[in-house]
Amino acid sequence: MLVAIATSMVKGFDTSVAYMGLKLRHPFIAGASPLSAKLDTVRRLEDGGAAAIVLHSLFEEQIAEARTGRIGEMDPVDPRFSELLLAYPNYTDYPLTPDQYLEHIRRVKAATAVPVIASLNGTSNGAWLKWGELIEQAGADGLEVNFYQVVADSDVSGLAIETSIRDAVSDLKRSLRIPVSVKLSPFFTAFANVAVWLDAAKVDGLVLFNRFFQRDIDVDTLHETSASRLSSSAELLLRLHWVAALHGHVRASLAVSGGIARPEDGVKAILAGADVIQSVSGVFRNGPAFFGSLLAGLTAWMDSHELSSVTDARGRVQFGAATDHSAFERAAYLHTLNRK
Repeated sequence: MLVAIATSMVKGFDTSVAYMGLKLRHPFIAGASPLSAKLDTVRRLEDGGAAAIVLHSLFEEQIAEARTGRIGEMDPVDPRFSELLLAYPNYTDYPLTPDQYLEHIRRVKAATAVPVIASLNGTSNGAWLKWGELIEQAGADGLEVNFYQVVADSDVSGLAIETSIRDAVSDLKRSLRIPVSVKLSPFFTAFANVAVWLDAAKVDGLVLFNRFFQRDIDVDTLHETSASRLSSSAELLLRLHWVAALHGHVRASLAVSGGIARPEDGVKAILAGADVIQSVSGVFRNGPAFFGSLLAGLTAWMDSHELSSVTDARGRVQFGAATDHSAFERAAYLHTLNRK
């Protein structure tokens, strides 16, 4: 399914891009966040200049509880699981139920003119992924699947996790007509191999990267602490590395998520090879008008470098001329050490 949006000419520059077959006016889109859980804030994101909107996630636990009354195969009334289940949100804490999520897609599609990408968040290749078919029927233009899983079980191998993700993508691609992207973490032994594996499974987009919730320790109270933290430009470097490594080597579209704190960061992501840039933290800091700032920064940079289209800029900077990327990285590491 293709969603065509007229080519955007900003000050004589062609800023249009294609993401997973979706035609966008420019490369800056709203990433999944609570901002898209309400129709009025969705409208504000579009008015602020977002070229597409990834809706907040519908979670595997929500779907499982609605279908079976169980969470992760755990029965809430079973005392063996009572303490563990306390860590999960109450169903009333989620902004929308699974059925309400489908209705939200319909309402957002009716109220906006930009592509709308739904989001599923889970850990397994299970029945919850069947919800993708209902999401497609509700009118979503695409589906982003966020495999948010911190694996601490020493009996689970990396290969098992990678295979589960690949099989999930394969199943979704067989059952859906809308494009499917996967939001991944960087914590794989050989991330490039995982990306190519998913590309072979016909995934339409790779979103780099997930930001995991991390705990801290209060040394005075001797208790763990936790706090949500907005991303900074420092987090962009890891994303630039992998986008540059994958650009030209996978068919799937590449999206950068995280580390976009200023317009210059968006330009860097495009130069490394990103097709689109997802923004969440920047919007929380600056409001929806941040999308306009990113676009203005891009066109100003294009003007100064005499480039007429985003396509001319994408992937222009390669991280080293060495064909062996790992050899280049090691050489750069040793060179940096020798300069100190």
